[in-house]
Amino acid sequence: MAERSTAAVDVADNSGDEPLTAKAEQSTADGVAQTRERDTADDSAAETKGPSSPPGATTPPELHSGHKLARRYRLEECVTRLDGFSSWRAVDEKLRRAVGVHVLPADHPRGRSVLAAARSAALLGDPRFVQVLDAVEENDLVYVVHEWLPDATELTALLAAGPLEAHDAYQLVSQVAQAMAAAHREGLAHLRLTPGAVLRTSSGQYRIRGLAVNAALRGITSEAPQRTDTEAIGALLYAALTQRWPYENDAHGLSGLPKGVGLIAPDQVRAGVHRGLSELSMRALANDGATASRQEPACTTPDDLAKAVGEMPRIRPPEPSFTAPPEYQRTTYQQGTYGRGAPPPGATQVIQPPPPPLQSRTGKALKWAVSALLIAALGLGSWQLADALMDHDNKSGDSGTSQTSEGGDKNKPKPGKPITIQNAQASGMGGEFKKSTEGGSELWRTATYNEGPNLAPYKPGAGIVYDLGSEKQLSDVSIKLLYSGDHTTISLHAADSMSPTGPAGSMKKIGSGEATGSSLKIKANSKVKTRYVLLWVTAVPSVPAEQYRGAGFRQGITGVQFKGLKG
Repeated sequence: MAERSTAAVDVADNSGDEPLTAKAEQSTADGVAQTRERDTADDSAAETKGPSSPPGATTPPELHSGHKLARRYRLEECVTRLDGFSSWRAVDEKLRRAVGVHVLPADHPRGRSVLAAARSAALLGDPRFVQVLDAVEENDLVYVVHEWLPDATELTALLAAGPLEAHDAYQLVSQVAQAMAAAHREGLAHLRLTPGAVLRTSSGQYRIRGLAVNAALRGITSEAPQRTDTEAIGALLYAALTQRWPYENDAHGLSGLPKGVGLIAPDQVRAGVHRGLSELSMRALANDGATASRQEPACTTPDDLAKAVGEMPRIRPPEPSFTAPPEYQRTTYQQGTYGRGAPPPGATQVIQPPPPPLQSRTGKALKWAVSALLIAALGLGSWQLADALMDHDNKSGDSGTSQTSEGGDKNKPKPGKPITIQNAQASGMGGEFKKSTEGGSELWRTATYNEGPNLAPYKPGAGIVYDLGSEKQLSDVSIKLLYSGDHTTISLHAADSMSPTGPAGSMKKIGSGEATGSSLKIKANSKVKTRYVLLWVTAVPSVPAEQYRGAGFRQGITGVQFKGLKG
C-alpha cells in the first residue's frame, strides 16, 4: 500500500512544524504540560511563545465552562488554547460520561482538514486507539469529540518516575507498533506520536490518542508518514529504557543527550538496559545508516518494527518479591501484665513462667484417655494390614501379575471429563472473528476473503480466546466447523490472558491440525498447562455464495469441546 496520511488532508503547510525524521529540534517546542489529561499531546507555554498562528487563522471562539455544544456536550475545563483552537474536558449529558472536545472556528484554515481526519480515524474502530465519538460543523464551529480515559496514565507521567522495566518497555513497543501498523494499513498516520499521546490503562494496556487529528490540528504533514511514525515509536522506546530523549534538546520532561556525541545506544546511556530492546530502538530511529552492533536492517515502517518485536524472545515480567513477615512477639496481655501499670524506668520486669500443662487430675485423666485411643488405633491398623498381606499371599501368580499391571496403569494420565468453557471472545489479533446466533445456536464466523486458502499475507490469522476457569492440562480438543472441505488449518496456543498481545507464534503451542470435513480433533501436548487457550485459524476453505454473503474464503466455528487429563 502506498504511503499516505489522512492526518493532513488539505492542510496548509504553514505551521512551522517539521516531521520528526527531518529534525529532532522540533521536540523542544513540545515542553511539558502538567494537566491531568492533555489531548493535544505536550503543548506547553514554550509552544505558545513560538511562531504566530498561520495566515488566515481566526481567533478561537469565546467559550467558557458551562457552554454546551449541540445541547449535549457541556464544557468543563479548558486544557489547551493554542494556534486558533482549544481543547476541553467536557461531559456528555446524554450518556453521562466524560469526553474530550477540540473546538475551532468553522472558517479556520485547517477546519476542513480536522473534520476529514477525525472522520477517517473514527472509521478505524480499533480499541487500541482513543476513539473519535463525533465530528461536527455547526453554528460557525468545528468540534471533534473523543473518549476521555480518567483511569489512564500518560507515558510522560510514567517516565517522570523513572525508566520502565524491560517487560513494560517490551509491551509498550509491541502494542504501539502493532496498533500503528494496523492504522497505516488503512491509510492513517499519527505524525505526532509523543509520550503525551500514549496512555497506559489500569489493566496495563497501552492506548494511542490523537490519531490523524493531532497532526491535522497543527497542519503537520510528512512525505514519509510511515517512517515518521516508526521513528517516533523508536524514540518512545528509547525514552522508556533510559529516561532520556534521544536528541540533544530536552523535551517532554526528559533530558536530551549530551551535545556533540550524536545518537548513542540506550545500553551505553544507562547500565542494565535490555540488549535486544536497545538494538530495536536503534533500528527504528533515524541514525545516519547505522543501527545496532549487529548491523541488522533498519525498521522503516511500523509493520517492520512489529515483525522485529515478534521475532525477539518474549520478555517475561519480573518475579514478584515477597517480604518476610516480622518475627512473632508476645504481647503484654499474653505475658500476664494486662491492666498493670508500667514498671518504673530502670526496673527489671519479671515475667511469670506459665504453669506446667495438664498437671491437674482432669489433665492426667485426659492424657491416659488419649494414650488408650492411640494404642487401640495402632492395634486395629496392624490387624488390618496383616489381614491384607495374608489375602495377597493366597492369590495366584496370575492374579498378582494382573494387579501389578492395573497398579501401573493408575500412574498414567487418563482422559478426564469435558472441561466447561467459562468465557470466549475474539482475540483482537489478525483477522476478525464475529459471534452470532443462527438457528438457536451460537457460532463464530471469520470475515470473507477474496484470496485463499491461507489468510497470510493479508492477515496472520484469526483467533478466539477461551477461558477454562483455571489452569488445565488438556488431552484433546474437538472442533465443529460450519463449512466442510479441505484447507481449514487450526492451531491451539496457551495465552496469558483473554486479550493476548503477542503474536501467536510467541505462545506455547498446544497442538494443530488440518480438517478434511466438518470437524477436527486435535491431540494436545500434555506438557502444556494453561487457563486461556487461543484457537488460531490460518487457512480457510472456499465457500460459495450464501444469503447476505458472497462467495469467498471463510470458515465458522459452531462448537468447541475441551477434554483434560487426570493425573
